[in-house]
Amino acid sequence: MSATGTTPVAASLRPRLLGRSVVNLVVGISVLYTLLPVLWLVLAATKDRDALFSSDLLSLSDFSLLRNLKDVFAMDGGLYGRWYGNSLLYAVVGAALGALVSIACGYAFDKYRFRHKEKLFGLVLAAVMVPQTVLALPLYLMASGTGLVNTFWSVFIPVLFNPFGVYLGRIFSQGYVPNEVLEAARVDGAGELTTYVRVALRMLGPGLVTVFLFQLTAIWNNFFLPMVMLSDQDLYPVSLGLYTWNSSASVSPEYYPVVIMGSLLAVLPLLLAFALLQRFWRSGLTAGAVK
Repeated sequence: MSATGTTPVAASLRPRLLGRSVVNLVVGISVLYTLLPVLWLVLAATKDRDALFSSDLLSLSDFSLLRNLKDVFAMDGGLYGRWYGNSLLYAVVGAALGALVSIACGYAFDKYRFRHKEKLFGLVLAAVMVPQTVLALPLYLMASGTGLVNTFWSVFIPVLFNPFGVYLGRIFSQGYVPNEVLEAARVDGAGELTTYVRVALRMLGPGLVTVFLFQLTAIWNNFFLPMVMLSDQDLYPVSLGLYTWNSSASVSPEYYPVVIMGSLLAVLPLLLAFALLQRFWRSGLTAGAVK
């Protein structure tokens, strides 16, 4: 009786264990696929040029991390430091202002009634599906007409407006800001701007951080728009600057170590931002499920 009773249980457990093993295998392969390039980048950043070309990355010899770090900030008169500062300015300030604009627009779409509101929001959703590379040429023509080409503003202004951020702003406003709270603030005599800044914006904190992180990642990795707009190397972001160095590496191999070290340093701000703001980001993404 005991043998016949345990046989169905064991048989039912086999598909579960098999399915679990397959899932773990797929997850493990995905993790390796994601982490191996990062591991290669970390190891390659510690090697000199000769070790890179000899593919001797796992060896403990030829350790040149500090030298590569010094060279990357000394190459071409310290241009990398300028590029890094430009990227921080474009990304951090642009993401902060862009997140505020997106959340405010999403709040307005959610809480206010005006003519053709849903049609305008439909245009916002349609703009989400338009690739940014398609907009580069029209943006260049507009910047050329206003004399902004090859200036800081030609790259900074376009990144302030993000249709996907507006969509997220409306979703977060629906989930986080009850209409009853806004009505109570208005009854107490608060104006619309005061109600938004002192009441609604505080409730929208997780949504603001989530949009900020999406914007920060997109702007930091932005490449095509700066390439179209800028010709002055002093205005380049890190992505475009490393591309120019990598193009020069085929002629001057001494650029290879600094390109790799510069690529490693370029990843650090995004890792730091996600590590510091992770709890806000996760709470924002799960807000819809909790509600």
